[in-house]
Amino acid sequence: MLLERIYDEDLAQASYFIGCQSKGEAVVIDARRDLSDYFDLADRHGMRITAVAETHIHADYLSGTRELAAATEADAYVSGEGGEDWQYGFDAKRLNHGDVVSLGNIRLEARHTPDHTPEHLVFLVTDGAFSNDPGYMISGDFVFAGDLGRPDLLDEAAGGQDTRFEGAKQLYRSLRNEFVTLPDHVMVYPGHGAGSACGKALGALPSTTVGYERHNAWWSQYVSDDDEQGFIDELLDGQPDAHAYFGRMKRENKDGPYILGPQGTLVEMTVDQVRSALEGGRAIFVDTRSHDMVKHGTPVGALNIPAGGKTASFGAWAYDPERETRPLILLAEDQEQAESLREHLMRVGVDRVKGYITSLDGLPKTQPATITPAELENFEPALLLDVRNKSEHAEGHVPGSEQLSAGRVLWHQDQLPPTGPIVTYCQSGVRNSVAASALRREGHDVRELVGSYAGWAEWKQSH
Repeated sequence: MLLERIYDEDLAQASYFIGCQSKGEAVVIDARRDLSDYFDLADRHGMRITAVAETHIHADYLSGTRELAAATEADAYVSGEGGEDWQYGFDAKRLNHGDVVSLGNIRLEARHTPDHTPEHLVFLVTDGAFSNDPGYMISGDFVFAGDLGRPDLLDEAAGGQDTRFEGAKQLYRSLRNEFVTLPDHVMVYPGHGAGSACGKALGALPSTTVGYERHNAWWSQYVSDDDEQGFIDELLDGQPDAHAYFGRMKRENKDGPYILGPQGTLVEMTVDQVRSALEGGRAIFVDTRSHDMVKHGTPVGALNIPAGGKTASFGAWAYDPERETRPLILLAEDQEQAESLREHLMRVGVDRVKGYITSLDGLPKTQPATITPAELENFEPALLLDVRNKSEHAEGHVPGSEQLSAGRVLWHQDQLPPTGPIVTYCQSGVRNSVAASALRREGHDVRELVGSYAGWAEWKQSH
């Protein structure tokens, strides 16, 4: 048996390629929409992808199940559990508790583990060439290394009303009935790692075991003591802010993401083409440089979506494809980087990319408004806005500030003053630059606090 983890550092998301080496068939679980990694693995190992499956209706990225199944003519498998409200809206084979998918000597058994979402499945994997019993679990957003999936996400991002309490009870039952009943040696491969908003304290380890979690995880003593209420109280306490785009991911993943098909080569545009598109309001420019560089000058009306580790996340914070139809023009070093940026944006359903340009020369620029900590002392903004997470704000903040995380500001402008200057900050300035650029496009008068909270705290200490 072959088992490969394909990890996206941007979204802290893992998908899995499991293959039967004797038969040359493979299944991919929780695929993303850019498919090259899966094709590369199949080619390298001489395998054919014959099945594609997913553990649940994802919230943090747009599923590639339909995309990969269409590209490979593989069978698609999704959960049939969760009740009428949690049925997928596209053609795929439904899996219920105890159903099995076989590939040669490999057996994948679906187990219903309602928790993070009502329809959630895990897959127990048996390597029939080696054992008659399962040795591995693809756990999705059920059990992570050191943590559990959050059952409050449906309330926070998908419009649920107090579903967290029943979800927490279901998670407790899933642990007792489906997880701790397994042998200690069973390897657990989770759907996310450290940095994901799908839990509050995810570990960075790529895998764990049933025994290690049973004896060491924060929840283990509650399950051992049969303390359901204590478990629920700790599970729901201190969960991080849910990004607003999660609601869109839930809807699109349930209905069935649009199948893109093969992507053409991105076109390098000329300065005249870009200037004409921007001045005519036919496109939006994406400045992919760091926030420090953007402060020295950026195209008028540009979004700041930095290239690097969090392009998908930042893109989903700053651009809402449900209400914005204008395509994006990317600043990129070359075509290779432009294609990579497009792939990251595809992972969160930001698909309208028109082309790229390699220089800002010849484009009209502006300097984003800023304010220093010293200037803030004698300034009265309409709102002092902390765009960090709730937990960061609680640990310390600029006096008088209100908290609304960067991943939510674009969707909660009703909480912002309609006129007057808004001073914004995060911890170091990166998230702040993304949020501020999105709010400026919406017409808000935004002034970014120089140095953000870290700079303000240092200035305050010296004064």
